[in-house]
Amino acid sequence: MQEKPLLIAVVGATASGKSALGAQIAAHYGGEVISADSMQLYEGLDIATAKPTKEEMLGVPHHLISVLPPDHACSVAEYVEMARKTIADILSRGKLPVVVGGTGLYADALLDNIQFPEIPADAALRERLHREAELFGNDALLRRLAVCDPETAARLHENNLRRIIRALEVFELTHIPLSEHARRSRAVPPPWNVLRIGIAYKERGLLYDRIRLRVEEMCERGLADEVREEYFSGRRRDTAAMAIGYKELLPWVRGEEPFADGIERVRRETCRYAKRQETWFRRNAQICWINRDENCEKWEIFTNCQKIIEKCTPM
Repeated sequence: MQEKPLLIAVVGATASGKSALGAQIAAHYGGEVISADSMQLYEGLDIATAKPTKEEMLGVPHHLISVLPPDHACSVAEYVEMARKTIADILSRGKLPVVVGGTGLYADALLDNIQFPEIPADAALRERLHREAELFGNDALLRRLAVCDPETAARLHENNLRRIIRALEVFELTHIPLSEHARRSRAVPPPWNVLRIGIAYKERGLLYDRIRLRVEEMCERGLADEVREEYFSGRRRDTAAMAIGYKELLPWVRGEEPFADGIERVRRETCRYAKRQETWFRRNAQICWINRDENCEKWEIFTNCQKIIEKCTPM
């Protein structure tokens, strides 16, 4: 473990304090931050996607924020490639890479060093499978998948037609089950000594209170103007439009409902997203958790974080 360079990751739900802790770690240990947030990758909507402000960055370089146009569909594989290059550059300058983000799929794919083989796609084959599903039903395709890839079929519901078709497509084109591709993708261990640190709340209601406070602060910073300006800009926003804080306010922009209704939807959807994030990260036994409550200040979280770092690394 000592031969590999250290990489620290800070994960957890939205509004839990990840960005602040990541910046503190990087500032204290001479590091730079790499974002693992699928929405902060895109230009614009700085308030809606809760990008850290200049003050919140504490003078620490932050990477993979506002690096893609809003209509660019970024895959997990593309994100991981960009992040790996960024980490290599940071390490080459003798700095500590600090990955910070709440997009579990992006973070895990990077930290677990998932390999992405070039599996081809065949539009004609997909169209044929779609027609077969229309004729014979989704369950017929799922039964076919159970013959060639029972492991993948066991994890899928018949309503998840997109993934059923993708699994059948992969097998027909490569003659290797998708489940086997997944195993091979994890065969190469990460080239870093990864220390995962997570922030969690003893009571979920406390996290929801922080989310409500964050939404209020977003409104004070000009969320309404940001969403309105973006909507009327005419720019395509095929991907970044999925950001919570933007799409929920579109009915208000179009004059279909009061602003307060849209903001309440932002709060509600953010809380739901936070719950999904907690569920995702709690399954990972490699994460060292820092539990906080309403009386826990930033310096206390960082102190607890330092104890974890000192215990788990030679720093």
